[in-house]
Amino acid sequence: MADIKIIRASKDDVKYAQAVSDMIDEAAKSKNSGLAHRTPEYITEKILEGKAVIAFVDGEVAGFCYIATWQNDEFISHSGLIVNPKFRGHGLAKAIKKECFLLSRDRFPNAKIFGLTTSAAVMKINTELGYAPVAFSALTTDEEFWKGCETCANFDILQRTKRFNCLCTGMLFDPEEKK
Repeated sequence: MADIKIIRASKDDVKYAQAVSDMIDEAAKSKNSGLAHRTPEYITEKILEGKAVIAFVDGEVAGFCYIATWQNDEFISHSGLIVNPKFRGHGLAKAIKKECFLLSRDRFPNAKIFGLTTSAAVMKINTELGYAPVAFSALTTDEEFWKGCETCANFDILQRTKRFNCLCTGMLFDPEEKK
């Protein structure tokens, strides 16, 4: 049985930033997906801010996800959800996403949590956590968030539609609706 650990990343995990960045880039290439590039420096920043979750299988980096806050902490996005291909199919993505969700709720209990995804598996996980599909207009208006889409292969679609839609599905968890 493999030793699986899913933890909230700390300064001790900064050494894995390059590996995480590489995993995201490789997945974007191999899946021809909408994953945006994230530099090791950006991954390091999220880890040091206490806004990241990292997974290990037998001591090897197996997955990652991070949160970012927008509009004075009114919105939180979950991004960079990645699982190393050799560890896929064992529920790691779901476990990482759940821990990232709990981290978000602990740190920002009143924030709306959202994500953009092209992945049916992520949509299923999000739905199980209480998210619902929404129009992009229900998401943050923060221009810095949308700049993050610039490194995505599908960015031209987002631009052509004036940010009305893309290949990604917007999903939102609104804590007010859950009360």
